[in-house]
Amino acid sequence: MDRIVRILKSRWKKQLLLIVAVIFSVPAISAGAPKPVIVPPIQLGHDGKLIYRPDSLGNCIPDFSYGGYHASEEQIPFVPVKVVVPESKGDATELIQKAIDYVAGLPADENGFRGAILLLPGEYRVEGRFKINTSGVVIRGSGFSEKGTKLIAFGINRETFFRIEGAKPTVSSEQNLIVDSYVPVNAQTFEVKNPDRLKPGSTIFITRPSTNEWIQLLRMEEFGGETEWLGWKEGERNILWDRTITNIEGNKVTIDAPITTALDRNYGGGYLNSYEWSGRATNIGIENLQLESAYSSENPKDEEHCWNAISFENARDCWVRQVVFTHFAGSAVAAYETSSRITVEDCISQKPVSEEAAYRRNSFFVAGQQVLVQRCYAEFGWHDFSTGFMAAGPNAFVQCESHLPNSFSGAADSWASGVLFDIVTVDGHKLIFNNIGQDAQGAGWTAANSMFWQCSAAKIECFKPEGANNWAFGAWAQFAGDGYWYDANNHVDPRSLFYAQLSDRIGKENLPEDPFVKIETDETSSPTVELAAEIVNYFKEHPLQPLQAWIREAPLRNKISAEAGNDAISVSDIKKELKLKIEPKPVPTTIENGWLTKGNNIVIGPRTTAPWWNMNVRPRGIEKSAIAITRYVPGKIGKGYTDDLDSVVAEMKRDNIAVYEQNYALWYERRRDDHERIRRMDGDVWAPFYELPFARTGIDLAWDHLSKYDLTKYNPWYWGRLKKFADRADRNGQILIHQNYFQHNIIEAGAHWVDCPWRPVNNIN
Repeated sequence: MDRIVRILKSRWKKQLLLIVAVIFSVPAISAGAPKPVIVPPIQLGHDGKLIYRPDSLGNCIPDFSYGGYHASEEQIPFVPVKVVVPESKGDATELIQKAIDYVAGLPADENGFRGAILLLPGEYRVEGRFKINTSGVVIRGSGFSEKGTKLIAFGINRETFFRIEGAKPTVSSEQNLIVDSYVPVNAQTFEVKNPDRLKPGSTIFITRPSTNEWIQLLRMEEFGGETEWLGWKEGERNILWDRTITNIEGNKVTIDAPITTALDRNYGGGYLNSYEWSGRATNIGIENLQLESAYSSENPKDEEHCWNAISFENARDCWVRQVVFTHFAGSAVAAYETSSRITVEDCISQKPVSEEAAYRRNSFFVAGQQVLVQRCYAEFGWHDFSTGFMAAGPNAFVQCESHLPNSFSGAADSWASGVLFDIVTVDGHKLIFNNIGQDAQGAGWTAANSMFWQCSAAKIECFKPEGANNWAFGAWAQFAGDGYWYDANNHVDPRSLFYAQLSDRIGKENLPEDPFVKIETDETSSPTVELAAEIVNYFKEHPLQPLQAWIREAPLRNKISAEAGNDAISVSDIKKELKLKIEPKPVPTTIENGWLTKGNNIVIGPRTTAPWWNMNVRPRGIEKSAIAITRYVPGKIGKGYTDDLDSVVAEMKRDNIAVYEQNYALWYERRRDDHERIRRMDGDVWAPFYELPFARTGIDLAWDHLSKYDLTKYNPWYWGRLKKFADRADRNGQILIHQNYFQHNIIEAGAHWVDCPWRPVNNIN
């Protein structure tokens, strides 16, 4: 009791001094000490609520608590089961797909749910992949322990196991200008030029344009040497927030979540566009099971298997919970740019199988906004917990652990704003908010207005970009950076910033039970002998579990029932309509009198050729992209990414293109576009990847820092793509010509030869 009174007195004294300092805007003087008390930009008040201290422009530390399913204002619901799928022999793809199709055809209830599919305990062999684009469908297993439900993705298909992907929005071209000269970070109100065109409930995109003035302020035009081609370009790094208007008073508009980068008229200000998004995928969940990717045991870095387990695109208010992911090459969960209000919780990513390189092992990857990743564990990853290109925020990682990764966690691409890492541990590598220059294809500044709260890592880099800030409170690490640091190598109150902010916003009584591991002892790192003895006794009675073990006990805290209920039917009771798809017969291709013919017709028309090098996955690069049927961007399908082959055939038919001429590229990845003749020092490869015909060995390192090639074995993905395209093209009167021994100006530049698989340093025979 004396100890508790002593701690309370100390805390009350400190709070009183801080409150006085805030009120009078003067440094507080601690009792018995001459040095001033630093008044932080956020602190816990005597009433248990957070106190924010804006800067001179009104910028505040953002409220990160808007992340997650329904902005964390609602708990993830339990959706009644409509279909039961038992364990089956052989390939279970058709059974599971039939259940998905059945539930997708049911009417949605008043909450937008159609029903859940229950997979009974057992091991399911799955040779196909699944795409869910109908809202209100939940995939539920019977547990994520070894006695639960396990789905294993077989085959050399690299596609994502479960793609949740809705249709794209219809966006108004009419821009509504924001007229304020400055809208600060964390603002939810601003004035617009034409309020009469809006109403409460209107859905809008808020754009903060990337102007030359802003790029020059950040000095991102180039990164030294010959890097202008990598420098930031006007209009290429716009920030796009997805918001709903909650109130309009005169010209003043209020939105449902804060902005995370200031809108400054000197750097382009901002504007609104209204949108309609009826085809967005919502209310979709995957829960209570194991997902695994089968791979070749002959190659320890095998990549001819399932890459991503679950991805979200054009999706909102969805979740993944209580799932164990094993052996995936890419991400356990990837929330891409068009996803928002997603919760990922109580998940484990283990034993990844891939090259140790970029675009692999991004275990929990967030490129969208208002995404919450909490109570998740990952091991041996690349960027285990990371944000992507221009992630608009707010986004939050809460109580997460990265074990012995190959690269850092944190902001991994350009200008993610409003990111919170809250009680995050990176065991053996870094957490970063930094300017990484030309790395990651010219990422430059990776984070703005983002927070490390109570985090631990081998090193924490917290740097401050011009016109923004980054913060680190209670950090345990080696340190680097000119961002704001507070109480380094110490614990801070509250233990979780996310849940303190959420408590202030929705009320403590509405918080979920046990949302993070609580430590109910004094926060001091230098206890007295007596206090140390009390702490030891406390932990004897309340042992602190490793996070992975605590996650595996999630069903004890939040049980997901595996009961089917009376309304559920067996998948075997679903009558599936037989739809015969009649494909046109291929027409033989011949050469007659020097003419290329198909049947009785001469093949006449232009040709298109595969790109040899160059390109990027930035917006401008995607817009300029050409067809490239062996181009690969993990997890992303469409123009400029991994081409959809049916769309390619349709585009060629539309443009009367008769021939696609394929040759393999000069090099696999885009770092070599600089034409340097050097061995790379790491596997931080740049997409898009132009796949080469030969297989990697999983052994030793080629000059691109991936494993060497085996010229006696072929890349099944490369040749499989050509076969699929040739089959589709043949049915449409089109032709594939393949140049098997393409060579391009080897004499012109040594770089054209450096990464060639035929070069002895790059292969094993």
